[in-house]
Amino acid sequence: MSTWPDGRILDLFEITLPILQAPMAGASSSALAIAVAKAGGLASLPCAMLSLDQIRAEVALIRQHSQSPLNLNFFCHLSPAADPQREACWKQSLKPYYLELGADFDAPTPVSARAPFDDNSCALVEELKPQVVSFHFGLPAQALLDRVKATGAKVISSATTVEEAIWLEQHGCDAIIAMGYEAGGHRGIFLSESLDTQIGTLALVPQVVDAVQVPVIAAGGIGDARGIAAAFVLGASAVQLGTAYLFCAEAKVSVPHHKALRTARASDTALTNLFTGRPARGIVNRVMREQGPISTIAPAFPLAGGALIPLRTKAEALGSGDFMSLWAGQAVGLKHELSAEELTRQLAAQALSRLCGR
Repeated sequence: MSTWPDGRILDLFEITLPILQAPMAGASSSALAIAVAKAGGLASLPCAMLSLDQIRAEVALIRQHSQSPLNLNFFCHLSPAADPQREACWKQSLKPYYLELGADFDAPTPVSARAPFDDNSCALVEELKPQVVSFHFGLPAQALLDRVKATGAKVISSATTVEEAIWLEQHGCDAIIAMGYEAGGHRGIFLSESLDTQIGTLALVPQVVDAVQVPVIAAGGIGDARGIAAAFVLGASAVQLGTAYLFCAEAKVSVPHHKALRTARASDTALTNLFTGRPARGIVNRVMREQGPISTIAPAFPLAGGALIPLRTKAEALGSGDFMSLWAGQAVGLKHELSAEELTRQLAAQALSRLCGR
C-alpha cells in the first residue's frame, strides 16, 4: 500500500490523511468539522467568535458523530485600548454609505468582538481536552500555554515568516503552519506589522522546513491535488486547506459570499484591514475599492468592523456583499462542488497518486 512521503503529522495528530481543515471563524461549524473528520483529515473548530457555551455545544455535536481528533482554534491577540478619536474618524469616513443605505449614523456603533485566548478559554480546553489546540497571531502567555500542553494537546500556530517559525518552535509548538501570502482570511503575522515581510508559500515552506525541527504544515494557495503534492515536494508534512472548503455545502457562507466565491478569479482577492483592523485576504468588493484595501485610520483589531456592521446588514438584505468580508485565498479559482468528506478523500487520493508517480 502506498504511503505518504512524510508521516510525522499523521503520527502526531493520529489522523489518516495529511489534510487540516482551516478553522475559518464565521464560515466553519460542526458540520464541516464532522465531514473532514469522517474522511480522516484533522477537523477544526474556530472558537474566537463563539461563547464558551457555544464551543461546548459544538464540540458535543462533533463528538456525537466522530471520535476522531479535533483541533480547537483560538486567537491570541491583545485587546486594544479604546481610541474614541480614531474610531470616530473611521466612522465619519463611512458616513456617505450610511446616508446612501439609510443606516442610522448617530446610533451607537456596534461592537465587533473576537475574544482572545484567556484563563476562561484555557479552563475550557482543560475541560474538553481536544487533541490539538491551534493559535493565530502567535501564542498565548507562557503560563496559559503550559496549561494547554499539560492536557496532552498538541499545539500548533501559524508563521508567515521564517523568523516567526523559529520563534514558535522555541516557544513550544509541536508543528508549525507555514502560511504563505496567498492564504485567505487573517494573516497570522505577529512579530511585525509590516506586510513587506510576507512571502509566498512556494518560497516560505522550504525555508521554514530548513529552519525548524518540528513538522511543517503548508498553507496558502493550495486548492487541489497538484498543490498538495507540491507542498510535500517542498518538505511539508501536511497541508491546511481553507478556501477549497468554502465551496462545500457544509460551510456557513452568506448568499453574497457564496456568489462571490463562484464568480471570483485569483486576481480578484487582496489584503485588507477594513473589516477587522488586521490584514486579511478577501475578494475585492465596493468598500475595498473605494476606501482602498488598507486604511491607516481603521481602528485596531478587532474594532474596525463595528462601524461596518450596519452597512453590511442593510446591503446584505439587498443581496449585496459590498460591505462584508468575503474571505478567500488566491486559489479561489480552483472550484470544487463536492461534500467536504468527498473533497478531502478525493484530494488526498489524487495527491498521493501524483507523489507515487501514478
